[in-house]
Order: sequence, then structure tokens, then C-alpha cells
Amino acid sequence: MHPASSRTRRLSCLALSLSLALGALGPAAAQSTPPAPPSLPALGDTVSADFSPAAERQLGERIMQVIRRDPAYLDDLVLQDYLLSLWRPLLSAARARGDLSAELSDRFAWEAFLVRDRSVNAFALPGGYVGVHLGLIGMTSTGDELASVLAHELAHVTQRHIARSLNQQRQQSMLALASILLGVMAASRSPDAASALITGGQAAALQGQLNFSRDMEREADRIGLGLLEGAGFSVLGMPSMFERLQQVSRLNDNNAFPYLRSHPLTSERIGEARARTGLDSGRTAPAPTLEHALMQGRARVLMDARPDAARNWLSAANGDNRSPGRAAALLQASTEAHAAASLREWARMRAALSRAQPLVQGDARATRALAFVTADLALAEGDAARAQAALGTYRRDGSRLSELLGAQVDLAQPGGETGAWRRAAEELQTWATLHPRDHRAWEGLGQAWERLDQPLRAVRAQAEARYLLGDLQGAIDRLRAAQRLGNPQAGSADFIEASVIDVRLREIEAEWLQRRREEMGR
Repeated sequence: MHPASSRTRRLSCLALSLSLALGALGPAAAQSTPPAPPSLPALGDTVSADFSPAAERQLGERIMQVIRRDPAYLDDLVLQDYLLSLWRPLLSAARARGDLSAELSDRFAWEAFLVRDRSVNAFALPGGYVGVHLGLIGMTSTGDELASVLAHELAHVTQRHIARSLNQQRQQSMLALASILLGVMAASRSPDAASALITGGQAAALQGQLNFSRDMEREADRIGLGLLEGAGFSVLGMPSMFERLQQVSRLNDNNAFPYLRSHPLTSERIGEARARTGLDSGRTAPAPTLEHALMQGRARVLMDARPDAARNWLSAANGDNRSPGRAAALLQASTEAHAAASLREWARMRAALSRAQPLVQGDARATRALAFVTADLALAEGDAARAQAALGTYRRDGSRLSELLGAQVDLAQPGGETGAWRRAAEELQTWATLHPRDHRAWEGLGQAWERLDQPLRAVRAQAEARYLLGDLQGAIDRLRAAQRLGNPQAGSADFIEASVIDVRLREIEAEWLQRRREEMGR
């Protein structure tokens, strides 16, 4: 098995298994608490206090600490920006429609994230986390189709389907769950242990528990359609997505569609979606969009980092002599540009980007997306000047993509450009202050302070990045190293920063000790 495939399969298994892992707490728990009869609470019913929103958020945080340390977890600035452009309107629609209670809105994380995996999949986790495989983005043709999957997963979270499933199993001990988390965390650091976990029957059984009931699936479909409409997307994206999944999976039945295993499609679900949206009455599915075509091409290449995969995309581009429509032509150019960049064929990359430029004219969202793609690929080539020119007016649009990619461009300026480096440090410091849980901001800030010969600040920023990625031990090691740098006898005069480091070290050490107690069941 290819190492990347093993890692991504491990991450998916960990995420899916942990989200409902309480079903495997062991014989003692099973004997002391008889299984509850299967039932689905009516919409709006309160989930019992056995699994409160606070407990669900805590469980989700612990799962994400495992996921963020896995190589398959992907924080690609460009694709993440696009994903959030679909996710945020759906969240706003859920609040406006009353599908999202004030308590859940405040307590849950509401975070959508990317997984570098070729399979077509998306999954909801406790606490408001939704994972999206790049393979899903790569096979959808419109933003409405992708948004329909996000809306469906969001409905699973807002209706607390995970909590309902857990409560049906009558599990009550978070401390018992900690022992399972300990084993899975250990497996995430050991490929051999992870392989045993994945291939074992227990892991397969846990993953199977993710399957929501038919009633839950229908409820998520119904509410998801309302979210799509409320967010301004075409409701036809949902039946279009269903039919695309069904058709492609039939033609290519190679286990590449885990989404269909955890969310099985039935003729009834497809028929209901068509009836609710009026697709059977002559309405047509939404046409491919230019921005999505750009992102689809990027996802296709990034989902499989092997050079052979990139060469296959370039070979496909060489053999495609059709006269495609505008979106199809842009998809082809985007895929070719990213594949060429991954193989360091820079001339071909630039030629593909040049072909893409006239295709986005008149489409503001696609023009913006192409500007950031061009800047990102120019950075990969090492051409900071061209990256700066590509950003243009988008350098200050206030988005996370603009701030963090713009800082990368500043840090890529030639040696001696301390003005650009200092600007990057100042902007990243402001962003990290406003968004203290953004690990990419702290990583960039660490690079900036290193360039500016501020080792104490650099090490502290690196520690914050490790902490946010769930690596508490790595954060502690860096903070201890920063303490040594901050010793007055070592020549440091940044006493304020040294004081902050002392406080953060105590806080993280206390959290690490608490986690160890939970994992040991104390």
C-alpha cells in the first residue's frame, strides 16, 4: 500500500471510529447498561443530558487533536478559502431558519476542514466539525453540488444525530472514552499499530456505527435542502449530486466512495429530492461554475501527491482535443497548471495559467480565485515578484487567504528585504491576535521572527502552532527552549515575551497532565 494512502485511510478510520467510539467501551459497560431500544427523537426534542453539547464539543476537540497531527489533514489556503465560502452561508442560513439553537451556535466549533484523500467522502464529527475529502471536490462539477453535501452534514450536526446515536447506546462515561482515545492516539503515532487498528474487525465495526438511521438521513436531506435555499444555492444541487454519485459509483465500483457506505443512497431518497426540488417538472440542474472548475482542478492534483498521478493528468491533457465549454476548458487548464507545478515543469504551468486568464473574464469570483492560484504557484516556482503582481488589489481583501498568502509572498522576498519581512510579522501578529486558534498564522509568524532575528518570539510562535495542532508535548518542548533563550544571562531583554512564555508553559503543562489523567482513567 502506498504510504500516503495508508495515512489517509488511517485518518478517515480514526475520525469515523472516534465519532461513535463509545459503542465499544468493553464488556463491563455493556453488561451494566442494557441497550436502549432504537428510536429517533422528533425534530426539536432535547437530547438527554448524558451527552450534553459541552461534552460533545469536548469529544470533538479531542478527535480533532488526533486528526490535525495526521499528514492527511490539509490546510490548503486556497481550497480552504473556497470551502468556507460555501460553509459560512449555510451556517448563516441555519441560524436564520432556527435550525441552529443559540446554545449550539455558541458551544460548537463549526469548522469545515480538508482531508487529502482521493476517495469521495465527507463526514460529520461531534462538536460541529465537518471533514471533506479532496476526492469529493474533484468529482463535483458545481459549487451547488458540493454545498449540498455540506448542508446535509451540517444538518446531521444541528439535529445532533451523533449525540442521538450515542444516547441510544446508553453510554455515560467520558473517562471510559478517554481510554479509547489513548489507544487511537498511540496508533496515530505508530504506523504498525495503526495498520492493526484499521484492519482489525473492531475498527470495521466502529466505522459501521457511523451509519445514521434512514430517518436521520431523510431528516438531514430535508433540512439540508432548506439550508441550501436559505444560503442562496440552487436546491437542484442535491438531487444532481445524488444522481452523480449513483452513476459514477456504478461505473467505477472500486471502494472509492465511502460516502455511499456511511450515507447509503436509496431510490426513495433520490426520488424525494427530485420531487422536493421540482427536478422532475422540467427544471434543469445548475451549470458548472468557473470558480468551482478552478478549485476542482486544484483538488484533483493535490488529492494524490504521487508524481505518477500528476503525469497521468498531464497525459490526459495532451490527449484531449475536444472543444470544451468555458468551465470545462478552465478545469482542464487548472488541472494542467497544478500537475505541471507538482512536477516542476514551470513553463508548462505558466502556459496553462495564461490559457485560464481569458476564461475568467467577467466572473469576479473566478478572477479572484485565479489570482490567488497564480500567486500560490508562482511562490512554488520561487518567483516572489510574480506572486506579488498576481495578488494585486486582493492583497488587502481582509480574508484569511489574503492575509496568510500575502505574508508568504512578503517572506519570500529576497534577502535584505527587512521591510517586507517586518510587514509580514506585523500583519501576522495582528491576525494571530484576532484569530488565536489559527495555526498557520503562528507558523508564518515563527518564520517572520526568525528572519528578523527574534529567536525568542520565533520559538514561542512555533510552540503555539504545535499546540493548536494537538502536539502538546512539542509545544512544551519549544516553550522550555524559549525559556532558556529568555534567560537574562543568555542576553535576551524581551522580558514581556519571556513572561508570556512562562504563563503559556504552565497552562499547557497543566492541560497535558489533565489529559494524561483522563487517558489513564483517573
